[in-house]
Amino acid sequence: MWEFLKALLFGIVEGITEWLPVSSTGHLILLDEFVKLDVSPAFYEMFQVVIQLGAILAVIVLFFHKLNPFSPKKDAVQKKSTWQLWFKVVVAVLPSAVLGLLLDDWMDANLYNGWVVAAMLIVYGVAFILVEKRNQNRKFAITDVSQIDYKTAIAIGAFQCLSLIPGTSRSGATILGAIFLGASRSAGAEFSFFLAIPTMLGASALKLLKFMLEGVQATNTEIMVLITGCVVAFVVSLLVIRGLMEYVRKHSFSVFGVYRIVLGAVVLLYFLIF
Repeated sequence: MWEFLKALLFGIVEGITEWLPVSSTGHLILLDEFVKLDVSPAFYEMFQVVIQLGAILAVIVLFFHKLNPFSPKKDAVQKKSTWQLWFKVVVAVLPSAVLGLLLDDWMDANLYNGWVVAAMLIVYGVAFILVEKRNQNRKFAITDVSQIDYKTAIAIGAFQCLSLIPGTSRSGATILGAIFLGASRSAGAEFSFFLAIPTMLGASALKLLKFMLEGVQATNTEIMVLITGCVVAFVVSLLVIRGLMEYVRKHSFSVFGVYRIVLGAVVLLYFLIF
C-alpha cells in the first residue's frame, strides 16, 4: 500500500511538471531525495523515464484529430499539412536523439543529482524572465504551429538538446527556444507537446531495452509502481495541458522563472545544510 501511494505521488508530480517549464526529471530526482521507492536502482533508472509515457499518451488523446493525417474529417490540403507537421517534428527530434544516444550512460552517471538540478533550475529560471522581458511588446511572426518552417523546427530541436541536462526541462528548453525564434507562447507550447511524442517514446524505449538487457527481473511491486505512475501521469496531464494552453494565451512564463529560481535556491540551501 505504501509503494502504491508513493507511485501515486510520483505520477502526480510527473503529470504536472512534464508540461510546465519546470523540469519533470528534476522534480522526480528531488522527490526521490525525500520519498524513496522500494525498488532496485536499475528499475528506478528506467522508471523515471518510462513514467513519462503516461504523460505522452495525454498529448495523443487531446490532439488526436490535429495529429491524425488519416482523419476522414480532413480534406486533402489539411492531410498534407498534417504530414508536413509530422515531418517537421521528426526533423526537430534528430539533434537530441543523436546526443541522447551518445551521452545517455555518461549523463546517468554524472548529471542525475540534486546539485545539477538546482543549478539548472536557477539558470533557466533567469533565462525565462530575461526572454519574457525582451519580448514584452514584441509581435510574434509565428502565431500558429503550422507556420513553423523546417529551419525553425531544427533550431527548436537544437534547443531541446539542452534538456538532456536534468533540471533544464524539455518543455522549458523547447518553448523558450521557440519564443526566442519568434513563435508565440501558444505556438511554441503546442509544438513542444508534439515534439515530446517521438522524443519520450524513443527515450522510454531505450531505457526499457537497457533494463531488459541487464537481465534484471521486475518484481510484482515494481510492475504495480510503473503502471500506477503511468496511469496517474496520464490523468493529471490531461488537466494540466488544457490549463497550460489557456494560461499561455493570456500570461507570460515569468512566473515559472520565479518558481524555478526560488525552488533552486531552496534545494541548494538544503544540500548545503544537510
